[in-house]
Amino acid sequence: MAEMVPPNHPLEGPGLWVERVGMRRFPAGRPALFLDRDGTVNVDTGYPSDPAAVVLREEVLPAVRAANRAGLPVVVVTNQSGIARGLFGWDEFAAVNARVLALLAARDCFVDMVLACAYHEAGKGALGISDHPMRKPNPGMILRAAEMLGTDLARSIMAGDSASDLEAGRRAGLSHLFLVGEAGTGQGARIIEVVEAVA
Repeated sequence: MAEMVPPNHPLEGPGLWVERVGMRRFPAGRPALFLDRDGTVNVDTGYPSDPAAVVLREEVLPAVRAANRAGLPVVVVTNQSGIARGLFGWDEFAAVNARVLALLAARDCFVDMVLACAYHEAGKGALGISDHPMRKPNPGMILRAAEMLGTDLARSIMAGDSASDLEAGRRAGLSHLFLVGEAGTGQGARIIEVVEAVA
């Protein structure tokens, strides 16, 4: 039996969230700022499913503002294996996602697109897929966003808190890759420099 896709969510199939946020439009050929979410934009609490527990990380917020000023789209690409594992569902993801976007907007930081992949080898049913092309370190989410936005990937930027984030960027052809978060070394200022250079 096919799994039901929850209504009122921007899902492509059971395991890929593709949400265009806001009304900003971008000319084709612009680079983009791609960001991981948990551990990069917000503190990673381990399978975040409670909107009240969301806390932003400060490191990348100035880079998001710089990208907004420079007219670069800001795209969040996040693995969400907690959905595949049955720890929470798309409704909980939607609530956390909305909270993250609201907290960012309150800090004058605006995201233009959110993509989330729930496929994982430990998943159940239709979500139990090993090495899905949309799951980082594969580049599928980045490529899907670039297709929709007309993005110049060669000049685009990826920032994340894990090697899989950077590998996804590398596989997508991005040349500016930054390790941030607890594993990083305070790359926020350098990301701003690159945003301003490629804009």
